[in-house]
Amino acid sequence: MLEVDENWRNIQAKVDLLRSETKPKGRPDDSLVAYLQQKKLELQEAELELAQIIVKRDDLLAKVPNPPDETVPDGSDDEDAVVIKEIGAVKEFPFPVKDHLELGRFDMERGAKLSGARFTYRMGNSALLELALYRYAIDVLTKKGFTLVLPPVLVREDAMYGTGFLPTEESNLYKVQPDELYLTGTSEVALAGIHQGEILDNASLPLKYAGYSTCFRREAGAAGKDTRGIFRLHQFDKVEMFVFCLPENSKAMHEEILSIEEEIVQGIGIPYRVVITAAGDLGPSAAKKYDIEAWMPAQKKYREITSCSNTTSYQARRLQIRTRLDNKVEYINTLNGTAMTARFLVALLENFQDENGKVKVPDILLGYGAPEYI
Repeated sequence: MLEVDENWRNIQAKVDLLRSETKPKGRPDDSLVAYLQQKKLELQEAELELAQIIVKRDDLLAKVPNPPDETVPDGSDDEDAVVIKEIGAVKEFPFPVKDHLELGRFDMERGAKLSGARFTYRMGNSALLELALYRYAIDVLTKKGFTLVLPPVLVREDAMYGTGFLPTEESNLYKVQPDELYLTGTSEVALAGIHQGEILDNASLPLKYAGYSTCFRREAGAAGKDTRGIFRLHQFDKVEMFVFCLPENSKAMHEEILSIEEEIVQGIGIPYRVVITAAGDLGPSAAKKYDIEAWMPAQKKYREITSCSNTTSYQARRLQIRTRLDNKVEYINTLNGTAMTARFLVALLENFQDENGKVKVPDILLGYGAPEYI
């Protein structure tokens, strides 16, 4: 990238010089006309070369990720994440533990017959319980000042680019032809795009949105991983938090989003831990990311159920979202965090099962249409 950038600067300087040399100084004679014509030909060739190097430069720049925060641990995968807290006692079951497929009503076979692998039908009381989880999370967020949004799930390429999902995550996206639209893997994309190209009044910040949508991911790199059950699907629903704020407030806002995620998990009563994601495992847009990992009894390990990221000004720059500070136009910061997905359902079913294969639903969900037992 640096090499291409240097080439671009050299060619740009060459173009600027040739442009100045093609401007006649005084009344041209025949020799000067011939000279100017030669310089114009050289300029055309240089401008073509410049256009090509600009495309190459911009392609490389588009792949540069947000620099990690200084508090982010080194490492390249989830094994390098640092655990910062564990909440709730991991229950020891005096009977053979069943997994969520044995406890809930999920028709993986018919889902696969209809749509292929990693699709499912969620049915009956299991479907009611999942909807109650979403309604519970939305209720928590709206009481904290988040505006509920039901966003589009089909977006243009510039929205995917602006949020950092292009060009680096192309293989995990569903693209709808011939409309040139993408199915989003998170409502983060649509929520970020609400204010694309706008200059926000800083007195209105922070702006807090809670998006509920169906999400789509190809999971191209997950072959053979989490093939059993609903933990990793191509289609799932999610409640997402998204915040626009002033740069000096983004670190505190990141901690606030994490605390809301923890409040939601604690309200249900699922044992969990919080980890800081390693630098090499961050997505392109995140400067820092926390994951909440719930204890999954059938797997006998913690698995991610939420994440929250501080993307600083990365998305705002790409989407041109700004505010006025001290009479200057400055980029704002954006943050996102998961409030609820069906992975909560997996953890709930497995953690609250009894020896008869029945699941007592936490009382906090009963007011949202959940059945008392599964």
